[in-house]
Amino acid sequence: MMRRTKIVATLGPATDNPDTIAEIIKNGVDVVRLNFSHGKPDEHRRRAELIRHHARLLKRTVGILGDLQGPKIRITRFKSGKITLQKNDKFTLDASLGDDEGTEKHVGLTYKNLPNEVSPGNVFVLDDGRIVLEVTAIEGHKIQTQTVVGGELSNNKGINLRGGGLSAPAITEKDENDIRLAADIDVDYLAVSFPRNAKDINHARQLLRTAGSSAAIMAKIERAEALECIDEILEASDAIMVARGDLGVEIGDPELPAVQKMLIEKTRQANKVVLTATQMMESMITNPMPTRAEVFDVANAVIDGTDAVMLSAETASGAYPARAIEAMGRICLSAEKSKDVQRSRHRIDTEFKHIDESIGMATMYTANHLRVKAIAAMTESGSTPLWMSRISSGIPIYALTQHKKTRHLVTLYRGVCPIPFKPIQEDMNDAIRDIISLLINEGVITGPEDRIIITRGNLMGVGGGTSTMIIIRVGDWMLEEAIETKS
Repeated sequence: MMRRTKIVATLGPATDNPDTIAEIIKNGVDVVRLNFSHGKPDEHRRRAELIRHHARLLKRTVGILGDLQGPKIRITRFKSGKITLQKNDKFTLDASLGDDEGTEKHVGLTYKNLPNEVSPGNVFVLDDGRIVLEVTAIEGHKIQTQTVVGGELSNNKGINLRGGGLSAPAITEKDENDIRLAADIDVDYLAVSFPRNAKDINHARQLLRTAGSSAAIMAKIERAEALECIDEILEASDAIMVARGDLGVEIGDPELPAVQKMLIEKTRQANKVVLTATQMMESMITNPMPTRAEVFDVANAVIDGTDAVMLSAETASGAYPARAIEAMGRICLSAEKSKDVQRSRHRIDTEFKHIDESIGMATMYTANHLRVKAIAAMTESGSTPLWMSRISSGIPIYALTQHKKTRHLVTLYRGVCPIPFKPIQEDMNDAIRDIISLLINEGVITGPEDRIIITRGNLMGVGGGTSTMIIIRVGDWMLEEAIETKS
């Protein structure tokens, strides 16, 4: 059974060993993430080269996602490296303080305009919710607070304003440099952190295109205000990431489950790609197996219809990066056995606007009701496999394309497997036989009674031009002896 849900793994110090890279590819990683919040440009280049080298050796297509840091608002550093705050302690966030001057009484800020954007009664959440401070007064560059939830606070921890509303721009000077780096590395996806609206996404796309990259844009939903204009952000983006860490801090963890389900459903309805991220298998940073709660978390995201699930520190710095991928793959496969996952009423009552969209929808409806073994989509841009992947199904979709960028793009599409294929323009019959041979070699076709569906365009080599669906009985095209020999 082919796993349909894709696995994204963050690269880091734990994966810098070539043997580990080979192992995570063998264990099924589909896309790797380069987190530009950490590491130097040369480290990211080296990791991208390493993953591509081993993917070629193992004959796998692995996509690359570059992830911008964005305007992450942080405290600066303490003289002692860390402090401990007790409940009701007074503590000052001082935008004028030096970067290494933090004490038990105060600490500096990376975002110097923060005192101008808050007022008494606002609540700050630090270090992903471990520390909570309430604003009591604003005095020039200083924000006076009282500790609501205390604990240990160390250098460079993030700050979120509960409820959102900060005006820090989504694209920083560092992000502009990292966009050029992403273009140089030739990433397949670029994730924009903390976008507030569609303008932030369009700005990032413009910078990326100016840098010479055609990568797809992924919006990370992390700000409370992003939820208020999610339709516009979806329209401007190619994909979204349900980034549950900062989003949970801003809207409150109890709100997250319903918001996650809403975002997955809304993204699929918009025919875009959705990735679910943050702490999915956090315990595997130090443990060789996940908790049952983590198993449920991953499985629920799969059942809800997410295209991909992501590992962060579990693979970047954890003790068991390859095991984490293997365990996540097993959970996805098991969840995909659910009948609800293999049947769909997606867009059954809506009007289609494009011919390739209509072919994609008709193909999936037919495949789900005709005992079809596989779908082979001859594609230039990957748009038809994307339409198809929005429909819940247990039938594998093969994106057959001669374009390397398209093969890397579909690595994030649920249920879609990219395969190199150069179409034969002169004779479609020869192309059909080549596709059947390919699927026999993949182990999908096992006998002459097997059926497959092939989609193609009348004008080969033209993107978005899929206009034909062909239902094939394998035995009508190849001798049974040939099938038995190749299988």
